[in-house]
Amino acid sequence: MKITRVRTLPVQPRWLFVVVETDEGIYGYGECLGDKAFVIAEAVKSYEHHLIGEDPRRITHLWQSMYRGAFWRGGPIMNAAISGLEMCLWDILGKSLNTPIWQLLGGAVRDRIRVYSRPSGSTPEELAFSAKEIVRRGYSAMKFCPFSKVKIVDHYQIVEEAAARVQAVREAVGTGVDILLDFHGRVSPAMAVWMEEAMRPFHPMFIEEPVLPENVDALVRVAQQFKTPIATGERLFTKWEFREILEKGAASILQPDPCVCGGIFETRQIGAMAETWYAALAPHNPYGPINLAAALQVDACTPNFLIQEFIDPDGLGKGHLKEPFAVKDGYIDLPQGPGLGIELDEEWIAARPLSLLSDVGRWFHDDDGSMADW
Repeated sequence: MKITRVRTLPVQPRWLFVVVETDEGIYGYGECLGDKAFVIAEAVKSYEHHLIGEDPRRITHLWQSMYRGAFWRGGPIMNAAISGLEMCLWDILGKSLNTPIWQLLGGAVRDRIRVYSRPSGSTPEELAFSAKEIVRRGYSAMKFCPFSKVKIVDHYQIVEEAAARVQAVREAVGTGVDILLDFHGRVSPAMAVWMEEAMRPFHPMFIEEPVLPENVDALVRVAQQFKTPIATGERLFTKWEFREILEKGAASILQPDPCVCGGIFETRQIGAMAETWYAALAPHNPYGPINLAAALQVDACTPNFLIQEFIDPDGLGKGHLKEPFAVKDGYIDLPQGPGLGIELDEEWIAARPLSLLSDVGRWFHDDDGSMADW
């Protein structure tokens, strides 16, 4: 079997799909980071000379060729391109053997995969109402960010208002539902400590990205002052960057994103590393259904898996997939199809191309117009 063609499909809302074709008619799907999609699509094309004519089943060899075949390694653009292509190779391998990818990674350790949703609203009342609706739909976990823009040192009123939102959700859902908080790296270490202290009485399962990931030592200092478990990893790439997080005790829950961290096997290896430190794996995915499909394959066979992120309901693939995923009582059943177990509706996708103007945007503080962290 030889690779004959590589295609990219930038599609609404801001996703980038990849298709790798072979001379035996078997093709594989992958998904790359959706931010800067057209830049990443060009990066995907830059790897064609590593792949065309090669056996797609030599996954590790081809990953090494792409990752190590350039003097300048790493970064979101190149790692996202490699990640999407690597998913395609696993999909091809699974299809060629008529088995799910999780079976090739050692077999399933669970029968279904827990997922969480997101309440909507900006006021405590709106969040509480939305949270109750999520529980009514069968979910037992939900995640949200309880604040918007925060300065390096800001008014304590910001902290009080954020804590009031968390309190409202906790009172709405009770203690039998897990609340996950995402700080989005928007706050400084000092503000993060204030925030966690104020929200601690409401017992969140974890706080995600309490500070930005560039300075691991800053995250360590925050971790030493928190009582709430810390989760991080959506903006980290490959096992090498996650190593420092584990070695320094910066987080107890790792969140690699398969569409940018290096792909399916890299996510599985990061999970294995986490297991040796008694840390959990909770793959990140605010993107599309192919990335969800890839994450589910890892979740199925990873003993220290905790919970899976996705966008509800868009990330289940309605329209994008011929058979979208379904959530039942807060879980997705173990995928049973070969490879990733999905089939794209390329005609539907072709009718919804991604705009060249699509981007995550920029954020500015209202009082002085200075840049705020998104």
